[in-house]
Amino acid sequence: MYEVADAPDWFILLSGADYPIKSARHILDDLISSPYDAYIQYEKITYKTYKQDLKQNMLWLKNSYKRYCTKSFSCNYIKHLKISLEHPLLTKPFLPFSKKTACFSGSQWFCGNRQAARYIIDFHSQKNYLTLYYSQIKYADESYFQTILANAPHLKLKNDRLRYIDWSNGGCHPKTLLMEDLPNLLKSSAHFARKFDIDIDSNILNELDRITS
Repeated sequence: MYEVADAPDWFILLSGADYPIKSARHILDDLISSPYDAYIQYEKITYKTYKQDLKQNMLWLKNSYKRYCTKSFSCNYIKHLKISLEHPLLTKPFLPFSKKTACFSGSQWFCGNRQAARYIIDFHSQKNYLTLYYSQIKYADESYFQTILANAPHLKLKNDRLRYIDWSNGGCHPKTLLMEDLPNLLKSSAHFARKFDIDIDSNILNELDRITS
């Protein structure tokens, strides 16, 4: 999108489970008048947080540290033996993070303006240590973009993904949104909501089409 002369002012990362809960005009007006370069959920991932007794809804911070800030080795001489390094003093030689480049993590759903997009593209094209590191690990999209943007001093970020997501049911997946959720959707300042399933409840999608058209 950003290789053409008339590149878009903003980009929005969406999946097939996302649906607009605001009109296109409302969304465009919000973004055009925004003082921010990107809307993205991001939290700094630290060893201190990893060792804390976090509440259930913050356990993803611990998982993020395990995913991105530890280093594991398999032993060639003893079958099934795996050594995992956790402390920053031990992992430092193997990770791309430092005092100047901290690790951040958050939801992969985000949006940004042309300046943020250009910075991501330029950063990625350098094939630096950070880029190479994330190319080899799982769930990179929940930390790679957060780490790039949150370490950029010239970009202004809003810690908000502009998504309505209901995690009240617990578990690894958010609640599938139904007609009963419509009042909360309409009160939300989010631009999109997730997740929906047309086979479970198509009425809410029809009603959102009517409201946002």
